[in-house]
Amino acid sequence: MRFTSLVVELIRARPRLMVWIVVLLQAALWLVVPLLFYASPPGHVATVLAFGREYQVGTDLGPPLAFWLADIAFRAAGNHLFGVYILAQLCSIATFWFLYLLARAVVGSQQAVLAVLLTMTVTAFSSPSLEFGPLVLARPLWALLLFHSWQLIGQNRRNVWFAWSIEAGLLLLTTSAAIGLLLLVTGFMVATERGRRTLMSFDPIFALLVIAVLALPYLVWLVRAGAFVMPSWPPVAELGARAIHWSWLVGGLALAMAGVALLLVLNTRLFSRSPEEAPIIFRPPVEPLARHFVYFFAIAPALGGSLISGVFNLDRVIGGAGIALLMSGLAAIVVTGDLVHLRRQRLLRPVWAGAIIAPALAAVGATLFLPWTGANEVSTSLPARSIAQFFGDSFERRTNQRLRAVAGDAQLASLVALDGGRPHLFLDATPERTPWLTPAKFAETGGVVVWRASDTAGTPPPEIAGRFPGLTPEVPRAFEWLVNGRQPLLRIGWAIVRPKRP
Repeated sequence: MRFTSLVVELIRARPRLMVWIVVLLQAALWLVVPLLFYASPPGHVATVLAFGREYQVGTDLGPPLAFWLADIAFRAAGNHLFGVYILAQLCSIATFWFLYLLARAVVGSQQAVLAVLLTMTVTAFSSPSLEFGPLVLARPLWALLLFHSWQLIGQNRRNVWFAWSIEAGLLLLTTSAAIGLLLLVTGFMVATERGRRTLMSFDPIFALLVIAVLALPYLVWLVRAGAFVMPSWPPVAELGARAIHWSWLVGGLALAMAGVALLLVLNTRLFSRSPEEAPIIFRPPVEPLARHFVYFFAIAPALGGSLISGVFNLDRVIGGAGIALLMSGLAAIVVTGDLVHLRRQRLLRPVWAGAIIAPALAAVGATLFLPWTGANEVSTSLPARSIAQFFGDSFERRTNQRLRAVAGDAQLASLVALDGGRPHLFLDATPERTPWLTPAKFAETGGVVVWRASDTAGTPPPEIAGRFPGLTPEVPRAFEWLVNGRQPLLRIGWAIVRPKRP
């Protein structure tokens, strides 16, 4: 007897409802995890907020849009990280919805649901989605840009040009990889007959004008800062090491797609005894141009981004794994064929759910159990709120003024910058990265200098003592971790630089 689950019936009858259900559930999962198990923001979120608080047109971290939005969300939530976590999940929801719209235009609504379900298992869309910043904000913009690009190329909808230009301009204000991504879109248009026909009008000229207007402030900052500098090519002797690095980046992308590969393998006839009884998800035939579009944007960002990162020895793929693998699920559906047989449904459902929940369980497990192993510290277990409140209150009690700036250890200083008074972050080791403060300005306004204490006297490290002569350390402050385990207490040495009286 044929068995058809409620999930399959929802995919067939209510595909949009199915997409909203799974996307909202995943967003809720990744909203609960940091609220319950994170005592400090993950990744570089604290630095993003510290830079966003200054509303600079550009910094060495890239274009400004993500930093501005992070600060707005943080302030809107009453200086609480809840606002930033909400913003990150809104980006995740928008990414999958725009991907569904694109997939629906290519393979129909029912198989578009399958494309979204496969893409959700890519680990780049799990815990990294909490680390709001340029890489996270660029995902929905890239997905929407691809959707409108297909409407321009494949459906000849000229009225989309204005929206396309807005999205391209916002992408340029979000990530430094935007230029390469826009070149990929332009290259695909030029390489295809229908794409060239799309460009043969005045609409692209007006789109360029809109893009230039949106990106002009950041471009002016790039010129003034002298940031238009190409990285130097590696010497021939290092090409072997760079090739190995590139292979590791490609391997990381492949590992991120392990969930997609596992689901595809389990759905093959090899694991099904009666394939004729499997329910079928049908689609209309996909035209050749649509196949080329999907394959190109599933391969080119990943291959090109990893190759550039490998050659120039960058830590991550250009644009991030979320951009590189955004089209992987849709590409897998297009390859599968017009008829998708859902074999072994009772196995596919828990495997898919496990691929979604496993990263969350890993994050929770690292927070609760890793401290008991005596291994490296968990950065999200730092008591950010207690640290920020203590140093903000201490400075105000000593000087009768609110804390205006914080320097020293970059990680600890960025957490202190989350205090309700929002002090400025000053990276004294690299002052050119924080141009809103100089050593002279910091000495004038005063502030707190923090570091990790290595003794009970709180002696500052030599490099910090050299940058702040005459620093008088206070008694180190000990803080408990979210889970102490076998770790010693977090001891922070600190000193106050008193503001100069007028």
